[in-house]
Amino acid sequence: MAKVTVIKAVSQENPGQKLRVAAYCRVSSDTDRQASSYQIQMEYYSHKFENSETEMLVDLYADEGISGTSAKKRSEFQRMMKDCRHGKIDRIYTKSVSRFARNTKECLQYIRELKLLGITICFEKENLDTAKTADEMMIAVMAGLAQEESVSISKNIKWAVRKRMQNGTYKAVLPYGFMWNEGKIEIVEQEAEIVRQIFAWYLSGYGSQLIMEMLNDAHIPTRQNKRWRLQTVQRILINERYMGDAVFQKNYQTDTVPFIRKKNCGELPMYYVSGANEAIISREDFETVQKLHQSKSDKSKWKSRDSSCPLARKIWCACCGSAYRFRLENHIEKWVCLTHDQNSQKCRIKAIPQEQIYQMFVAMFNKLYYYHEKILSPLLEDLHELKLNGFREHADMMEIQNEIIQLKEKIHVLTSLRTKGFLSNEKWHEQTTELNQKIIRTQKELRKRMISDDDDETIEQIEMISDFFKSRTGMMTEFEEEAFTFLVEKITAVNEHELIFHLPGGLKFTEHYPQNKAENFVGYDE
Repeated sequence: MAKVTVIKAVSQENPGQKLRVAAYCRVSSDTDRQASSYQIQMEYYSHKFENSETEMLVDLYADEGISGTSAKKRSEFQRMMKDCRHGKIDRIYTKSVSRFARNTKECLQYIRELKLLGITICFEKENLDTAKTADEMMIAVMAGLAQEESVSISKNIKWAVRKRMQNGTYKAVLPYGFMWNEGKIEIVEQEAEIVRQIFAWYLSGYGSQLIMEMLNDAHIPTRQNKRWRLQTVQRILINERYMGDAVFQKNYQTDTVPFIRKKNCGELPMYYVSGANEAIISREDFETVQKLHQSKSDKSKWKSRDSSCPLARKIWCACCGSAYRFRLENHIEKWVCLTHDQNSQKCRIKAIPQEQIYQMFVAMFNKLYYYHEKILSPLLEDLHELKLNGFREHADMMEIQNEIIQLKEKIHVLTSLRTKGFLSNEKWHEQTTELNQKIIRTQKELRKRMISDDDDETIEQIEMISDFFKSRTGMMTEFEEEAFTFLVEKITAVNEHELIFHLPGGLKFTEHYPQNKAENFVGYDE
């Protein structure tokens, strides 16, 4: 009988090298109780690996006040996954499955992706480890329970909210011009004056675009201290709150995970409340504005353009910064700057024929196809060298991260003191404002130190473009929508004869439309 000798497995890990671990923390709301849980998680993982001989904490990732039903909304979770894909992490620790994700599909999707990358996850509360194959079934069960708990909580909250909508006691988020004060809706007179001016301008014949520009030219900020946008002006002009009424449940959230916010187009009942608050605009003026708005929509000279059009939301004006919109002029399809169309004195750039834009892209594409090896290969070599030279010491980043943790801890302590009555609201507001400003400044510094991540993404994008042209078999003879969508992120119109094409990786190529027919345009000879 043959003799069998067992050859023992040899660990591939370097015994002298510590395992690089990351910790992930999350709480779903910003209440005092949740804030305390968040702080405890942060402190626990900050000290857990200090004296470890086998593991080294490389970073701490923490999402505060964010639901776990969708990973897309969790910026720190996404940063952690990005670092995992770049080979910076060997193992992840988290308090429980529900902290990692409350969406079963997403939870298993990320766990399997991490396993393919050779990264394991330890869920400490459930004592589960993805390094053990047998634990995946249990993790799926726990993730399913966490998801069902989220769905149940969501349904209970929706039921309570709808009951308040039905009896008119629902406290909605108030638009510009209003605020809640001790349970009552009050007019913010300074903002109300701006609202009255917007309605007065519209009744005088000014369009939404021109009103937006007038507000920005007058340096009047929005409530968030930002510049006005066209959609913001339009929402004010159609919001019934300004004549004293309210409509509840204009939007709703789906019942299944991931929860998606949708416009209510009749799927659920709406609740109209007359006399919900004091009016800023008279009912007569408001109704006149609605008729004018509808009339302008019906008579608009803009031809609607399917969102699938490759040029839609791609072209921006270098002169004024406005977007370009499609219009039909004397049976010729053109794209024109919104500002120029409203007032040609404010923007000098004229409309550009659509066919001309297509031809300019073809010319840019063929030049890049002809010279891609001479342009992209040296660029990639320089970027790789820059990445090596620009490497930041990890210890500095951890020091900044710890500083952010300490600042957040101080805020939670102050909040606790205020809750217990040891600190006045005025003093709490003064001190937390100062601490929050410090956190913002420190986070900006941290982002500066994380330049290498942006370098990685830039290199990947340029390599992708290089591979695209290497696989190409010949020049472009006519506009190809698929190639345009793949390559062009944005177009800047310098004038009607000069365009700048913005490609992934920060690449920019300028193309001029020839005035002389003798110029070779589509093809390109050396």
